[in-house]
Amino acid sequence: MAKTKLQTVGLRMEYYQPRTGGRLLALDNINLSVDEGEFVTIVGPSGCGKTTFINLADGLLKPTGGKILIDGNEVTGPGTDRGLVFQDACLMPWRTVLKNVLFGLECRGLDGPAEKERALKFIKLVGLGGFEDHYPHELSGGMQQRCNLARALTVDPEILIMDEPFAALDAQTREIMQLELLRIWKEAKKTVLFITHQINEAIYLADRVIIFCARPGRVKDALKIDLPRPRPLAVKRGKQFLEYEDYVWNQIEEEVRKTMAADQVVHDINTAG
Repeated sequence: MAKTKLQTVGLRMEYYQPRTGGRLLALDNINLSVDEGEFVTIVGPSGCGKTTFINLADGLLKPTGGKILIDGNEVTGPGTDRGLVFQDACLMPWRTVLKNVLFGLECRGLDGPAEKERALKFIKLVGLGGFEDHYPHELSGGMQQRCNLARALTVDPEILIMDEPFAALDAQTREIMQLELLRIWKEAKKTVLFITHQINEAIYLADRVIIFCARPGRVKDALKIDLPRPRPLAVKRGKQFLEYEDYVWNQIEEEVRKTMAADQVVHDINTAG
């Protein structure tokens, strides 16, 4: 039986709105679990709380209700057991690829030969071997994101948390990076929590796709993706893949239509009389 790596219990998040004095409920009663070594993607309509969930999982936000557990221990803040990969590569322009990848270890006071060897290992793993001494401006967007990923992996997190890491890439580079990410995930043997707006990306990468409802975000469905691995990009053209894509899209469309109908009711009330 697989070991549970991450679990949320009754997770709830409200934001205080100073201008109105009100509170915005972003997430409500999120209950889910992620197994060790599992690749889980999260999709849902805009504003459903996906990024809020990621920030809670990383410990950057404190929930207003419920809790998040990693290996049975409650998350109370950021920790070395999690590595966060943002949409923007966030590389320091004055540091080389190697120095950028070493940054997380240096922050822990670790900068010896063993750490350099570890950084070089992951630079090679992400396909940047030979670019160790290049600066960010000398790299393409896809190469910068590879560097970002190597930096996260080098600190050896238990869970890799990825917030739309390929959103800024062109379509072709994005597809190649999806394929590469699966290769890296298989070799690095990490648990991955991946946020995306792109439905076919979510299905292609995942063991399970978690679908969030419109705000307040709740778990609408947890869809197991029964596609064999390794997965070539051509799997996206297969019948089973397209059926998954139709199903997820229909679930999200249903939530979007609910939101539009509710907004119309509010508009009608505000303009009545």
